[in-house]
Amino acid sequence: MNKKDKIRDSIQKIGIVAIVVSNRSKNASLVNRILSEHSEIILGRLGLPRKEEDIGVITLIVEGDTDSIGSMTGKLGNIKGVSVKSLLIPIKKE
Repeated sequence: MNKKDKIRDSIQKIGIVAIVVSNRSKNASLVNRILSEHSEIILGRLGLPRKEEDIGVITLIVEGDTDSIGSMTGKLGNIKGVSVKSLLIPIKKE
C-alpha cells in the first residue's frame, strides 16, 4: 500500500451497516459480542427480531476509518448465517 492509499484509508467515514442474522437463536450472542467489541465506532443501532422466522435484522450507523469498520463487518460476515452489507461515505472537512 502506497502513502496515498494509507491516507485515503485513514480518512474518517460515516456509514450504514445492514446485518441479517439467520438462525437468530444460535447466532445472536456471537453477533452481539462482535458489536460490543467494536462499540467505539457504532453511533446508533436498530434491531428488529423476526421471531417467527428466527431471523434478526440490525441496522447500524457507524463512524470510523475503513480498517475499523471493515474489521467489524468482516468478522460478522464470517459467521455462517449472517449477511452484511455496508455503505460508507467520507466525511469532508471544510
